[in-house]
Amino acid sequence: MTAIRIVDVIDEAAFMLIPPCADPGFDHRSCDYWEDADRGSKAARLSWLEPPPPSASERPALADNPFAPPRDAAVVNPFAPSPRSSRPAFNPFADDDDGPIDNPFAPPPPNRPSVGSGGPRKLGLLGRGLAVFGSYAKVMLVDDEPTVYAQFGPLSAFPRAQRLRELYRQLPDAPLPAVITCIATTAAGRGAGHATQLVEAICDDLAGRGFAAVEAYPERGTRSDATSAATPEFWLSAGFSLAVDDERFPVVRRDLG
Repeated sequence: MTAIRIVDVIDEAAFMLIPPCADPGFDHRSCDYWEDADRGSKAARLSWLEPPPPSASERPALADNPFAPPRDAAVVNPFAPSPRSSRPAFNPFADDDDGPIDNPFAPPPPNRPSVGSGGPRKLGLLGRGLAVFGSYAKVMLVDDEPTVYAQFGPLSAFPRAQRLRELYRQLPDAPLPAVITCIATTAAGRGAGHATQLVEAICDDLAGRGFAAVEAYPERGTRSDATSAATPEFWLSAGFSLAVDDERFPVVRRDLG
């Protein structure tokens, strides 16, 4: 029996499961086509998979300042309380009605989900709404082999989708839909219905997150391996209807109620 597993891309381990594009000139792991309406690209960019350069705080220090105190010298704060005092430190710049900076009796702030820092740039894009919306991508594994990749999220996360949608006044303004920007199957995994199965899982997920509808923006007149937005026929077979029948950039929509 074929084993199917769907993984949300919420950390670097899941990010590394994203399967390669059928056309090696493209790469889901370095695509910002939908996130950047003006300069976004689908092209493979290996530099995006390398660790980012160190921040200023992590870079080696310049030559030592001969007039500075030794690095291991104790720093004296004249406004700090003495070790035996329980009074808070005096702040000469504070207003009289300023409250305490830190309340030891208040509960700690909640740990908000995050993909962390220092990872691949695309992972940062996929994780930017994690604390509010949830995951922006899923990978389907078939017998532990990454086979299908999909990117989705709220319309506000994808400026190119917003710009395309503005071309069609007949589309409803409220409630705004979620969008599935990408759905792509590896060459070896095609023809088994896996992409449709992943779309179904995403629609169930989006309905659970409170969305009433979802849209996709397929592209006509291009090679199948040159687009990750699939064809109108694929979306129609997955339960979507044709909301805008444009000869180049149609819009498909599915109600989630």
